[in-house]
Amino acid sequence: MGTAISLDLADDLPAATLHDLAEETFGWLREVDARFSTYRDDSEVCRLDRGELRLGDASADLRAVLERCADLWAATDGYFDAYATGRLDPSGYVKGWSAQVASDRLVAAGAANHCLNAGGDVVVRGLSPTREPWRIGVAHPWNPMATCLVLAGSDLAVATSGVQHRGQHVRDPRRGEPARGLRSVTVVGADLGLADAYATAAVAMGEAGIGWLDRLPDHLHAVVTDDGRLLHSTRLPLTD
Repeated sequence: MGTAISLDLADDLPAATLHDLAEETFGWLREVDARFSTYRDDSEVCRLDRGELRLGDASADLRAVLERCADLWAATDGYFDAYATGRLDPSGYVKGWSAQVASDRLVAAGAANHCLNAGGDVVVRGLSPTREPWRIGVAHPWNPMATCLVLAGSDLAVATSGVQHRGQHVRDPRRGEPARGLRSVTVVGADLGLADAYATAAVAMGEAGIGWLDRLPDHLHAVVTDDGRLLHSTRLPLTD
């Protein structure tokens, strides 16, 4: 996925069980990378984009993701667009979606307390190893070694889109150029795939994305503008 992924398992389970759960989690994420990567010429996404693979012959996961991306395109008035760069790239949904699937599988396997961090898109379940709510730092958009705010909670999905890890990579699909106005957008909800897509869409909207986020049901947000303002929902679960 072109990013680092970390997993913290906080349940008191046998070491062999924890090892197996971690292996299964990273195995799934490697499978997703092989299927959806835009950096690998042999991935399903690249083969479909080049016309070498028919949609009907694609995997069930790829077909489901593209259907969800179409729904998100409609829900965001076209600002979440898997073709915004001119080629098929569903990464703005896939990273969060795959991490959410991995988290759901861990819960089903008995690991109810964990934190999975996929390049700054984070899903936390249950409690941390100290038996307290998890703390999630949101990267500072100008200083990768610092945070601009810290959240605390259990059973949260926290997705951040912006320039922290990949530069000005989000494009405004209407103007066909890099989005401007919002340096960083963090969306907090119950599903990391949705939060990831909503954060990407808001960045693409520019400053108009702030009002759109304010109206978004069942989600909270924090925004850093290009001119350095930090704005956030009043109910955002902030901590020191």
